[in-house]
Amino acid sequence: MDNKQKAQKWLDNEVIDPQTKEQVTWLLKNPDGLQDAFYKDLEFGTGGLRGLMGVGTNRMNKYTVGMTTQGLCNYLHSQFPNQEIKVAIAFDSRNNSPFFAQTTADVFSANGIRVYKFSELRPTPELSFAIRELGCQSGVVLTASHNPKEYNGYKAYWSDGAQLITPHDKGVIEEVRKIASFDQVKFDGNSELIENIDSQFDEKYLKKILELRVCEDNDVDKNVKIVYSSIHGTGITLVPQALEKLGFSNISIVEAQAEPNGNFPTVVYPNPEETEAMQLALDQAKEENADLILATDPDADRVGIGVKNQNGDFQLLNGNQTGSLLLYYILKKKVEAGLNGSEFTVNTIVTTDLMNVISEEHGVTAYETLTGFKHIAKLIREKEGSEKFLAGGEESYGYMIGDFVRDKDAIASCTLITEMAGWAKKQGKSIFDILLDIYLEYGLYQESMYPLVKKGQSGANEIMDMMIEYRNNPPTKLGGSSVIKVVDYQHSTIQHSSGVIERFEFDKSNVLQYLTEDGAKISVRPSGTEPKIKFYFSAKTSLESKEAYEETLQSLDKKLDSLRIDILR
Repeated sequence: MDNKQKAQKWLDNEVIDPQTKEQVTWLLKNPDGLQDAFYKDLEFGTGGLRGLMGVGTNRMNKYTVGMTTQGLCNYLHSQFPNQEIKVAIAFDSRNNSPFFAQTTADVFSANGIRVYKFSELRPTPELSFAIRELGCQSGVVLTASHNPKEYNGYKAYWSDGAQLITPHDKGVIEEVRKIASFDQVKFDGNSELIENIDSQFDEKYLKKILELRVCEDNDVDKNVKIVYSSIHGTGITLVPQALEKLGFSNISIVEAQAEPNGNFPTVVYPNPEETEAMQLALDQAKEENADLILATDPDADRVGIGVKNQNGDFQLLNGNQTGSLLLYYILKKKVEAGLNGSEFTVNTIVTTDLMNVISEEHGVTAYETLTGFKHIAKLIREKEGSEKFLAGGEESYGYMIGDFVRDKDAIASCTLITEMAGWAKKQGKSIFDILLDIYLEYGLYQESMYPLVKKGQSGANEIMDMMIEYRNNPPTKLGGSSVIKVVDYQHSTIQHSSGVIERFEFDKSNVLQYLTEDGAKISVRPSGTEPKIKFYFSAKTSLESKEAYEETLQSLDKKLDSLRIDILR
């Protein structure tokens, strides 16, 4: 079926409302818009279903949300026959998120599934917690995370509180594809099966977060001055409360970004990875002479931080730095309290190797997974009963501490980061001082990520062609150093420069890694949720002294630049 036929099918269907049909008619007169809207169906990636809002099979709208939910309903009935099926639903501050959440609730309930729906916007990690706490078989949160305002998304979860993975993600998609017409979607909800989750549930979640504390109160200075921004998202509902319950009351809110707003009026990208999104918090922290900046994305699963560096200037830390700091602090305190040898940590294959080194040096097993916390959750599930998960993270500003939430959790991360800042301050240090201590002990690691945007169907084809070229004609030298290994996660092979090909057991994904003789690592992967191909660069060296930090860092930055230039030729 071509794009015009797919669009005509929408026009011919009585379920489609008149306003949508009017927009489809307009698209039929605009070939480029028609192609982008209908050339494919949205499918689950590393972050679920995500796309531009609008009409079409490749857009987030009532009908694509309804079809996906109907497919999920059908799959749930097949997996849990003759059982009462329960699901939880949450939504963020994005435009249409409440509407999509209600659409989702209506379809679930119309299919005889009991729905627990948050009555107000709440963070994604609380949805993950709610699934297991309420004994649900599945759950959905309506969010596009840190994407621009034009986007929305649909993250689907399984009974363990983790996002769908194989075989369940494939199973849902197969059920969605079986739906030949919107007439097969039950849009008329059953209000008797929809129950609201009110703010009292927050207390259960916050209680679990407070149990994550790893330091005694007398070893923490609670006078840490914090500037916090929710970047117009859900974090405002819980982060300040969590910090206050932990005993930190010196909190200054970035008021211009405090109101949840799907238009994100003060930023282009509501993403704490972007300096522009952090600028108001930076300005306020400088004015108020704060110790710590915290900022969360719209669905509050990612957190960015800013600290004073050795020159007294505020510096934004990247996700690898924050993850390494959190892991170091948690493991240091856990080792002091005593470990039994069964503990483990997890990071992803594109995250800094420093986290693995820190774990191993503390006598804790370090595992790696593919990108996405659903893979970390899968590993936790596989090792339940034999090994105990402590913490994990990935370079894109997401961290998980403990296992009561099976996704990245900015609420929990904010509390542990703040506690770490208080622990450092009690010793007369800053978080940046702790970071330098880590580099002196384990080596200076520097990473960067370069995203190459390729939009639409033509962009998707370009990305596919690029991966084929990188796979079939791998570079032999990068950054002035010979490539000694090519790791192909799609084919589970390691090709050595000697010509030897080694096979390994790992989940498959379209990711390539090049390892060089001087210890650099370059990873290439298409994004699962955005029209991008991402390049990750990592280099390392020893740090002789704190005074040598800036000069040593500059040399690593030059190394990363040369790696980027070479791989993009």
